[in-house]
Amino acid sequence: MDILQTLAKELSIPKGQIESAVKLMDEGNTIPFIARYRKEVTGGLDDTALHALEERLSYLRSLEKRKQEVTALIEASGKLDEKQMREMRLALEEAKMLSEVEDLYRPYKQKRKTRASMAKEKGLEGLAEFIRLQRAGGNLETEAQKYVDAQKGVEDIQTALTGAQDILAEEISDSAEIRSQLREYLQKNAQISTTKSTIENQIYDMYSEYSESVRKIAPHRVLAIDRGEREDALKVTLEADHEQCVQMIAQRVIHKNSPFGQLLLEVCQDSYKRLLFPSLERELRAQLTEKACSQAIGVFSENLKHLLMQPPVKGAVTMGFDPAYRTGCKIAVVDETGKVLETTVVYPTPPQSKTEQAKETLSRLIKKYGVTVIAIGNGTASKESEIFVSELLAEINRQVSNKVSYMVVSEAGASVYSASKLGAQEFPQFDVSLRSAVSIARRLQDPLAELVKIDPKAIGVGQYQHDMPPKEMDAALGGVVEDCVNKVGVDLNTASQSLLSYVAGVNASVAKNIVTYREENGSFTKRNELMKVPKLGKKAFEQCAGFLRVPESENPLDHTGVHPESYEAAKKLLTLCGYCLEDVLGTEIAQLPKRAAALGTWGQVADRIGVGEPTLMDMISELVKPGRDPRDELPKPLLRTDVMELSDLKPEMVLTGTVRNVTDFGAFVDIAVHEDGLVHISQICDRYIKHPSEVLKVGDIVKVKVLDVDLKRKRISLTMKGLEEKSR
Repeated sequence: MDILQTLAKELSIPKGQIESAVKLMDEGNTIPFIARYRKEVTGGLDDTALHALEERLSYLRSLEKRKQEVTALIEASGKLDEKQMREMRLALEEAKMLSEVEDLYRPYKQKRKTRASMAKEKGLEGLAEFIRLQRAGGNLETEAQKYVDAQKGVEDIQTALTGAQDILAEEISDSAEIRSQLREYLQKNAQISTTKSTIENQIYDMYSEYSESVRKIAPHRVLAIDRGEREDALKVTLEADHEQCVQMIAQRVIHKNSPFGQLLLEVCQDSYKRLLFPSLERELRAQLTEKACSQAIGVFSENLKHLLMQPPVKGAVTMGFDPAYRTGCKIAVVDETGKVLETTVVYPTPPQSKTEQAKETLSRLIKKYGVTVIAIGNGTASKESEIFVSELLAEINRQVSNKVSYMVVSEAGASVYSASKLGAQEFPQFDVSLRSAVSIARRLQDPLAELVKIDPKAIGVGQYQHDMPPKEMDAALGGVVEDCVNKVGVDLNTASQSLLSYVAGVNASVAKNIVTYREENGSFTKRNELMKVPKLGKKAFEQCAGFLRVPESENPLDHTGVHPESYEAAKKLLTLCGYCLEDVLGTEIAQLPKRAAALGTWGQVADRIGVGEPTLMDMISELVKPGRDPRDELPKPLLRTDVMELSDLKPEMVLTGTVRNVTDFGAFVDIAVHEDGLVHISQICDRYIKHPSEVLKVGDIVKVKVLDVDLKRKRISLTMKGLEEKSR
């Protein structure tokens, strides 16, 4: 297989670009580095395209490796002559999927003891061959009599025939052509059917008597059915026209006017019922699950990306509010940089309900430190805490000029971080709950920097995330975090070890060494100083340097996303445009694009300074806005000062909310009520969409209209139809 040509065709990318990107990957370059600093080489492939390429490349290489292994194993078996082996090699070369390769290998694979293998041990292969040939005039009983041998365990003619049938049934089951035909038929025509087991579980009520085509079943329903089966709440079967399947086999196996037609029909029925269907059912179910997991991981990855790229609330002294009942609400005030200023515990919620005392304490902290925003965790007692905070702010905002607002923040994973080794290292003086309050405050200030400390699976923006294959899930989510961290850039002197470990070219041990070096030697004063960090060699420096910012450096280029390899080119550009290095941090640099454009075409300017055109354009953007944060260009989070009850909601009421999660069947929107409302996929817009992610992203600010409120089940149905789709 020409893997590069196959990739080019499948991904609709010119082969030259594929070849260049693959070469860079094979040389050990990271995807963020390739996407950002090797645009000329790859033709501008972005991180999404590169991840897709990397994943498919890995599969095709595994496929080629398996083909070679199978070819060698079949040759070693000695079961095929030279002509047959040539045909087998050709068939293997043409195989496009691992399942096709395994189908071809199946007849030659070493099997555990089967009915067919035992029949072969009794010497019944000759009788099976006699039946298989179906020659007219042959007497089956006379032929079978030749194989009767009590010493071999063949006591009579019927035993001989049964053994021969077992051999033929296994041969049919091993036929690549028959398996392929049946697989295709089942994929198009089979139905997944479910019934409830004796274990009562209301979660799966909709699947009590359920059936749907495997061709049309939605991925989230596959995952729900799989979970119900694992919990013994559902019995799942694959339904198909079994008679039709047997006839399809018979047409391939039984000759016209065969003298052994009835016997061979029984063989086909046995092969299908005992061997083929159970095997293909497992395979088809596994394929459905794999596809559903892939879809779910994709949705989770997309949600995670938008959550991590939420705009930070910069320059705000923030109060983190971790709600609780009996044990009290934990409070942490942090300054603009996330440094903890003070912590305390208040008891405004039942059973203590010390509301006035809590108001006094928080009012004092707000005034003392100039708190302008409160981040409330959305866990236990969140609703009562939100009501308390809104009442507090109504009183405070009448007394201060700078209005204080609040936002409910997802605290998913906060407890995981608080109880982690990292949490203990960061705040050894605090107990677990106070660490959660700090984390909640910092999540509002800089979601990316705080959330990288938590296992992505615990962040809670997916569906069925705990059912996903861990290896694939970790790889996909790790890639998302890495892309986001490198897209934003990292302050080398303030970044945590967790944040540094996601920088391109920096692994966990190198990240630890960077922090250790910083603690022992003080802040980094230039990018090149990274080369002094143990285990951070030239290759790692090449990969990571452009993503690490050093605001303390005397070289303004160290403040930017310009890579050190392009420093000389950047200086040439500045000189040609009448600037010096010091001007990079001034206001005059805003005229750089205009002055550069006056030098000629972009291609000509790029040639003069010795870089490619994409690098030139990126360089100009970086020099105009040193250390720019792409998140700053997005709409700010929706901060509130008041709160509503579920009972306040009425049909037709139009509200503004924030998208908290996107799933296959719709999107959940925070509308300042404790329960998020659901906008079903059918209610997102007037046009048809295959998936909610075509329109909505986590963090979008949207207008919604209330359709229905179920107070008993605490469910809110919303619609976006007829309203502006989104603010982002």
